[in-house]
Amino acid sequence: MGSCPNVIIPHITLTTLIYFLLLSPPHPTLSLNITAILSTFPDFSHFTSLLSAATPLSSDLSHRNSLSLLAVPNSILDSPSSPLITHHITPSAIPDILRYHLLLQFLSWSDLLSLPPSGKLVTTLLQTTGRAPNNLGSVNITRDPVSNVISIHSPSPYSPSNATVLSLVKTLPYNITIFSINSLLIPSGFNLMTSETQPNLGLNITKTLIDGHDFNVAASLLSASGVVEEFQGDEGGAGITMFVPVDYAFADLPPAASLQSLPADKKAVVLRFHVLHSYYTLGSLESIVNPVQPTLATETMGAGSFTLNISRLNGSVAINTGIVQATVTQTVFDQNPVAIFGVSKVLLPREIFGKSPISKPGGLVQEAPPPDADADTLSPENSPGFNGQPSHLSSPPGFRQDVLSKAANDVYGFKSFVVVIVCCIGLYVVI
Repeated sequence: MGSCPNVIIPHITLTTLIYFLLLSPPHPTLSLNITAILSTFPDFSHFTSLLSAATPLSSDLSHRNSLSLLAVPNSILDSPSSPLITHHITPSAIPDILRYHLLLQFLSWSDLLSLPPSGKLVTTLLQTTGRAPNNLGSVNITRDPVSNVISIHSPSPYSPSNATVLSLVKTLPYNITIFSINSLLIPSGFNLMTSETQPNLGLNITKTLIDGHDFNVAASLLSASGVVEEFQGDEGGAGITMFVPVDYAFADLPPAASLQSLPADKKAVVLRFHVLHSYYTLGSLESIVNPVQPTLATETMGAGSFTLNISRLNGSVAINTGIVQATVTQTVFDQNPVAIFGVSKVLLPREIFGKSPISKPGGLVQEAPPPDADADTLSPENSPGFNGQPSHLSSPPGFRQDVLSKAANDVYGFKSFVVVIVCCIGLYVVI
């Protein structure tokens, strides 16, 4: 009789434990509200207001939990010599400037004091947009070995914009550090980058394609569909980058992929699928940080859909839809904020044409080479959309490792969770 409680108590304890484990989330999540943290410091109220007003930053930061913020005090922002005034910066350009003040790495004060003489190149949030050429979306942080003064400047040797770290404002270990700096940083070549301040060129896209001689079919499709007016309306603002198939690319299409057989609304989606809502030079495409790019079709059909994977392949720019891979054959037009490139194949979205490689006439298969690990993770069907984030070209230092590390931790944590459940159930059955 005295042994009964010993049998019942483990039974109740294990049952309770199993329910507890089943109902408990395997991974805690952390969401950083930078503006809420910074708002507790009145000396940075104006910088906080700029962050709050830059609504696109919210989605940029939603999945990041390891950052360093370079904040500018009110006394400097309000100064007549502030770059906001001297550079005649418009409100539409401010989000990218703020991205340049967000370092994608947690840096403590001791990290800064232990910097090597050569300094350290740190990627900013601006670099992930693909709008900063080469590594100009990064900052170089150096330390004077004598005075221990920490300086921040562009990797460009001729950039006039630089700042000095004044103090440590706030730190939440391994999540976020806020440093005060003595000047607003302006990215090198900022006036050359994509922004919403560019004037409309008034370019006649159809005429430009006809003058290019090899794009008559595309010009006819654009004109008949009516979307060309939409594209021309987007010439201002952030600009556009068009990938226009050469005439022979349409002749290579199998009957199953004929654009003529599509209803008008789907045909318009396919045409929008050939256009990025940002201006990129050929060099920018070759060094683009985030290979998965939203298109104008993404904007009408929903975030994460109808994206293109852009990479450098054998000295050319390759564009992968998931079922077709094309290459850039020529530059048709390139004047900020409009770029038009000829491509070797019609870009077929798999959301419309399926996920199998497209067959050419005669039964041959036109296979798109499988994307690498990063591109596969961020394929058109599961891309996070406009600020997704990720790259196999010139990814921010540590970015790929962070993504892989997070994925590994998720898998490891889930496996551990399952093992605990199985062990508990096994022990329960034995008892």
